[in-house]
Amino acid sequence: MTLRFLPLALLLTAPALAQEQGPPKPLSLQQASALKCSAAFAVGATMQARGQGSEWPALGQRGREFFVRASAQIMDETGRTRDQVAVELSGQAKQLGEPGALAAAMRPCLLLLDASGL
Repeated sequence: MTLRFLPLALLLTAPALAQEQGPPKPLSLQQASALKCSAAFAVGATMQARGQGSEWPALGQRGREFFVRASAQIMDETGRTRDQVAVELSGQAKQLGEPGALAAAMRPCLLLLDASGL
């Protein structure tokens, strides 16, 4: 399955995509963490492409692969559609836009990225 980073604009506008589907089952802690970190890597990679976020390792390739694998795994394990995952990623991206939220999330997310072996 080939997925790409969802453009940041899609992450921020995705809630309208999944209004037709019913509410999905809650995510496990592991799934929720992977989803949050996927959003953090997407936002961080976008920042790095603009010359910001130099305090983090390059997120483009490893972060993208984490994002793809985590999204696919969540879809496989929960039966969520791509649109439903996009809605949840959008919500995470919005939360990470709060002052200090991305910086606070990045450290544990980088540990999760390292633990993933990517």
